[in-house]
Amino acid sequence: MTALSATARSLSARLLVFTIFFVMLAEVLIYTPSIARFRLTWLEEKLAAGHLAALSVAAAPEGMVTPEIEQELLNHVGAYVIDLRKPGEDTYMLGMAPAPATPTDAVDLRERSPARLIVDAFDTLFNGGDRVIRLIGMSPRDPEAYVELVLDEAPLRAGMVDYSNRILGLSIVISLFTAGLVFLSLHRMLVVPMTRLTEKMVAFRENPEDGDTIIRPSGRSDEIGVAQRQLHDMQIALRGALKQKERLAALGTGITKINHDLRNILSTAALLSERLGLSDDPEVKRTTPRLLESINRAVELCQHTLAYTRENAPPLRRTDFPARALVDSAEADATTVRQGLARWVNDVPDALTLTADREQLLRALVNLGRNAFQAGAGTVTVGAETTPDAVMLTVADDGPGLPPRARDHLFQPFAGTARAGGTGLGLAIAREILVAHKGDLRLRESTARGTVFELVLPASNGG
Repeated sequence: MTALSATARSLSARLLVFTIFFVMLAEVLIYTPSIARFRLTWLEEKLAAGHLAALSVAAAPEGMVTPEIEQELLNHVGAYVIDLRKPGEDTYMLGMAPAPATPTDAVDLRERSPARLIVDAFDTLFNGGDRVIRLIGMSPRDPEAYVELVLDEAPLRAGMVDYSNRILGLSIVISLFTAGLVFLSLHRMLVVPMTRLTEKMVAFRENPEDGDTIIRPSGRSDEIGVAQRQLHDMQIALRGALKQKERLAALGTGITKINHDLRNILSTAALLSERLGLSDDPEVKRTTPRLLESINRAVELCQHTLAYTRENAPPLRRTDFPARALVDSAEADATTVRQGLARWVNDVPDALTLTADREQLLRALVNLGRNAFQAGAGTVTVGAETTPDAVMLTVADDGPGLPPRARDHLFQPFAGTARAGGTGLGLAIAREILVAHKGDLRLRESTARGTVFELVLPASNGG
């Protein structure tokens, strides 16, 4: 039952149903004027037959025919009364005795608009059967001959019903035949390739490492062919990215272990180097600060690398807090790299309130400030701008600006650094924090007069 239900909901089943439906709809649109035409032709044939019967009376000597012949002519036409009139000639009439039933409806074929004919045809089909009609019109055999008949409507309706049944049967045969051909064609051209695409996508999702799950394009030039080629290229690219990610993960694990051991080694070296500073040797005293500085940079690099490789994006803990107080809190950590030489200016309005993870946003500000001071800036100014869609904190410094290489790899870890010995992790981490808040970190400008970064938060995060 489940398989049957799935088949009924499949694209193939829906395609077959819609094909049959639209073919039948087309047949109905064809049938409507066709049944009206059938009725008109039947009535015109009656007028022509009545005309011929009346001419038979006119051809008789002195226009006299026996009652038997008159009845036979009326039966042949299928009418109770026949009346023929022609300009400038005598009127000829045949009629049954006793007189037939009084006509209940009049049909004048001199008024033959398409809409009228269609309405009258369906009126006869649904309401006819026991009515006696008075048929009026010009003879098809002589445009000047006016013919009037009184006859039963039942034979007309019976003929229309029989014609409708034949049309219905033919329509069903045509619909099934056409639907079958269209279904088979579309199934081969669309459904089968789409099913193959779907199966390959599902298989690739379950096991992207299996080469058999990658689709092989058929070489078609239509939209299906384009979809196959695009899926093939996407699978190849994604598979390569997954392999690269796997290799990078393994490499990251190895680097983490190496950095951990290296940091311990460097820490020991730093302690021993500090003891060298106690030596009375002038050359040792001169080189020891540089040695300590180099070792400290190496230790810092190891710490940053370990932090970056171990950390996942922590969940956001949103709170409401004043933006100005946040900037004040960042000052102490940001200025430690240039104590006494760093100037931190807070231009954020007192009324501005942010809704965000305060600790993470503080970390992003500290990273930007430390980077600026380490690059040689003397003053870092933090301001704020608001728009209907966003709240922006701007971090502007008066440093020498970013070199071209740093701009090209601005937010790439270990690549977007502007100073010797830098890791480039500060900007990468700061941008990750802003992206987690559904915002962004952007470089507004960087010239010889300084650099300006924008910390963009959605308007829903600010108040």
